[in-house]
Amino acid sequence: MSLLETRTLLDEPHHDGSELYVDGDELRVHVPLDVDAVVLRYVEDGEARGVEAATDGDGWWSARLPLTNPVMNYRWLLSGGEVGYAWLNGLGLVTHDVPDADDFVFSADAGPDWHLRSVVYEIFPDRFATTGAGGDPPEWAVPRDWHQLPNGRSPETAFEWFGGDLAGVEAHLDHIERLGANVIYLTPVFPAGSTHRYDATTFEHVDPLLGGDEALASLSRAAHERGMRVVSDLTTNHTGDKHEWFTGGERELYLFDEEGDYEAWWGIKTLPKLNWRSPELRRRFQHVTRKWLQPPFELDGWRVDVANMSGRTQATDLNRDVAPTLRRVLGESSLLVAEHFHDYRPDFRGWHGVMNYAGFSRPVWTWLRGDLSLRYFELPLQLPRLGGTASAATMRAFRAGVPWNFVLHSWAILDSHDSPRFRTMAGSEERQLVGVGLQMTTPGVPMLFAGDELGLEGEWGEDARRTMPWDEPLPPLFEQYRRLIALRRSSDALARGGLRYVYVDDDVIAYLRETRDERLLCLASRAPHEPIRLPLRAEETLYGDDPDDDGFPADGPSFHVWRLTNG
Repeated sequence: MSLLETRTLLDEPHHDGSELYVDGDELRVHVPLDVDAVVLRYVEDGEARGVEAATDGDGWWSARLPLTNPVMNYRWLLSGGEVGYAWLNGLGLVTHDVPDADDFVFSADAGPDWHLRSVVYEIFPDRFATTGAGGDPPEWAVPRDWHQLPNGRSPETAFEWFGGDLAGVEAHLDHIERLGANVIYLTPVFPAGSTHRYDATTFEHVDPLLGGDEALASLSRAAHERGMRVVSDLTTNHTGDKHEWFTGGERELYLFDEEGDYEAWWGIKTLPKLNWRSPELRRRFQHVTRKWLQPPFELDGWRVDVANMSGRTQATDLNRDVAPTLRRVLGESSLLVAEHFHDYRPDFRGWHGVMNYAGFSRPVWTWLRGDLSLRYFELPLQLPRLGGTASAATMRAFRAGVPWNFVLHSWAILDSHDSPRFRTMAGSEERQLVGVGLQMTTPGVPMLFAGDELGLEGEWGEDARRTMPWDEPLPPLFEQYRRLIALRRSSDALARGGLRYVYVDDDVIAYLRETRDERLLCLASRAPHEPIRLPLRAEETLYGDDPDDDGFPADGPSFHVWRLTNG
């Protein structure tokens, strides 16, 4: 396949936290420019220090970082030559002095290795599949027929009961395995007074409506026999007001104001807020966290609901204690992922990763959104439609200021049970697949919401919690998901490799994922464009179309991946 040469983003200095640039305490930076000196600037024990880097004469410079602190910020100073004076940090090359917030970050802390080769499949149990094992609905439930759409915005929304259960999940493990996902994420399974179950009444048992404790143990065994993992949902910020701790009068475990009234999450009085000043509360959560990771349930980790708000109320901020408290009882192979909708970077310590709404979902939505009028969670204005340059810059900004391991263990999500379906946002199957291509090839672990692979729609979170249409044939979209998932799980470069942008404009985002042994070129486009000419030689087409003598493909919306000659 042809070699096409022009000046690209590959001609800019680059560093990231992957193995090409970090080998123990030796850090390397590629500077394909004429410079007189390169300095590694780092912070040790709270003080800024610098050490001059050495060069091998081929644009590569290296220096050693003294690993005296568990987490260390650093960036590169480039001096003289073509550059004059510039810093290289997580945002790229900057020609003025900068604060430390966007530095590269070194940390030896990392999530379990199995997670990097994973694709996560989120299941909202009430809407996935039913066997009737849960029996009759409770008094609070509003029963719905399986093929009905959720009302979505009504007083009944939280109580719409479709009857999904954990035996139904187990009965459809073939579907998940065929798709290629290998981690099941279950939204809460504890007894509650709603079908979303974020208002738990106890953490000691599985909801009988889902089949009870044995149903979870059985699902976990069956998944593990197939080489799958299972994680579930823990609410460290609040319980339901019918929770046994609350009704039992254990005031120490909850927050009360000066008038003696209890604090509630977002003022919702059915969700009393937990008191992280309490040593007993911390002990209880360590017990809960540990219990469900042990036999017979053997969960493989937790996703923590509204982790960014846990331990935070007005003048009290103990959020930094939540993850370390849970980590003390987690084994090395257990996962801990935080839900966080905005800038998670100040809160990263202790978590293996986050659900990456701010650094992946939002920039992809703004680039690929169709005509749907929607808001991004907390903002009162309509979500904009931005070009590829803005979207890539946002992704890069949220990779700055956190360790590379944290980036790799965060979940790259296009939607969830709390958001519109990405198919609805994208407005077409073609743009949906561009988003899925980005999701499967970006640094981070892909997480899809059950039904995405079938093209399910939904204009907002509750509307997106639709039931799985098991009696309908699989659409062609399923095969495209399966191919992209297989590619993601087969590639070490996609699991842990570095990322370099090579070409970005309004309609195109092209980038490399690379390790020492593998180099992949990914090209995403939202519309037809001029052929892209890059100084790279494609050895094999892994997804999409072959390049030709005119350049790399100019169609769109489209997504392509090529294996490059490794040189």
